[in-house]
Amino acid sequence: MAVSRVPLIAGNWKMNLDHLQAVAFVQKLHWTLKEAKHENGSVEVAVFPPFTDIRTVQTLLDADKIPFALGGQDLSTKDSGAYTGEISGAFLKKLDCTYVIIGHSERREYHDETDEVVAAKVKAALTHGLVPVICVGETAADLEEFGASAVPVGQLEKALDGVSADADIVVAYEPVWAIGSGQAATPEQAQDVCAKLRQVIGAKLGAGAAERTRVLYGGSVKSGNIASFMREPDVDGALVGGASLLADEFAAIIRFQKHVGV
Repeated sequence: MAVSRVPLIAGNWKMNLDHLQAVAFVQKLHWTLKEAKHENGSVEVAVFPPFTDIRTVQTLLDADKIPFALGGQDLSTKDSGAYTGEISGAFLKKLDCTYVIIGHSERREYHDETDEVVAAKVKAALTHGLVPVICVGETAADLEEFGASAVPVGQLEKALDGVSADADIVVAYEPVWAIGSGQAATPEQAQDVCAKLRQVIGAKLGAGAAERTRVLYGGSVKSGNIASFMREPDVDGALVGGASLLADEFAAIIRFQKHVGV
């Protein structure tokens, strides 16, 4: 991992935790990290609550000066208007969100989001000053038919169409076959794909963007395997699902630097 890229550990809560549970969780996570004498700033921590929790979590982070970044799990391609149930990037920005997840495999699968929709959402995020966390990855069928990197590389190429070279983005490689399976990709597999994704960033946005952009791994990330991923030069953090709902476990993932040298 390049020294210039601050590691990002992002917790995607998905459809879990109501606003009261969110308060208890964030407080416990913050306390756990303080007790462990975690050095704030050595790793950037971001949480992605359900939309109904964001205002509550934002208020808590501000009031208690908790150094976590906040993000949305999705956004609309539209800025405003008669789009029932949609959430504008402008709304997320007003709630001090820094990030928004775009193109997560569950959105692609359950909501039929195409590469074109993902590209439009990337542009919407950037328009409103949000950093898109662009998710790409392959299913088990894709892996067998095309190999490990072909599908995520193609997805990222389309997502970056029309994006300016100075845009602030994050890319997350999530092998769909690993998500929730308990069976993560190997660090070598993650490194191979993340390196190819960085090459795409370089080809589309230039060498400077390739060097500064963080590429995350997501897929059955745990405290027991995070350090092995973070040893790889092109893995700059993790997009964590289920393990981000367990305060002690997520805190241990955030503190991966304590184990990298093991």
